Amino acid sequence: MEDPKRSKATKTEKSAAAPAKQSAAQGNKKMPLRRCVGCGESKPKKELIRVVRTPEADIILDPTGKKSGRGAYVCRDKACLRKAMKSKRLERSLETEIPADVCESLERELETADENTEK
Repeated sequence: MEDPKRSKATKTEKSAAAPAKQSAAQGNKKMPLRRCVGCGESKPKKELIRVVRTPEADIILDPTGKKSGRGAYVCRDKACLRKAMKSKRLERSLETEIPADVCESLERELETADENTEK
């Protein structure tokens, strides 16, 4: 017959091993995918840059991806940004009109954001 003390120890050992398996699984997080409004390709969120319409109705680039407001994702490429603005996909995604001067400032910001990520 089994010793009752021994079976309890085995149960305790099994429960101690379970959290180790869970923490190993947490290290393999899935990267969320987002679709570029310019080219339509799905890419990992970190490869794209977020364009945000803030609650104050300003349209800005959000390299951190955490600012509050309605957002749309664009590749870190001026061609994708231009394509999204020309086809008005960016306006539809943000649910607002985008003035020409804001479009130009977004392009300049995208250039500086690219330079900062390359360094």
